[in-house]
Amino acid sequence: MNIGLIAHDSKKKLMQNFCIAYRGILNKHELYATGTTGRLIEEVTNLSVHKYLAGHLGGEQQLGSQIETNEIDLVIFLRDPLTPRMHEPDITNIFRLCDIHNIPLATNLATAELMVKALERGDLEWREIIK
Repeated sequence: MNIGLIAHDSKKKLMQNFCIAYRGILNKHELYATGTTGRLIEEVTNLSVHKYLAGHLGGEQQLGSQIETNEIDLVIFLRDPLTPRMHEPDITNIFRLCDIHNIPLATNLATAELMVKALERGDLEWREIIK
């Protein structure tokens, strides 16, 4: 499965810790991340991550393009809802595209953990049928 990973600046350390904790599950899948998040994940986990541009430089749009073409199966977007973003439309677009294309989306640690455990159990194998 192809997993998209995005984290706002205040959540990047949390994303690193999440990927360390679930490295055994994540290493069985293809990981895609915005630039800085991807680099930080690779530094602490030795996981291979396909990196887009930084989110505010178009990385979120690149991920959105892959969602539109049904190339992403799950998105984990650890976001900071309390800090306004200049590129908020790009962020909102990721949510909209996930809804349109029926892509599971986790926006906080609790749902991210549920999704990765569901992934491990095979609960998301229906995505393979859709492709």
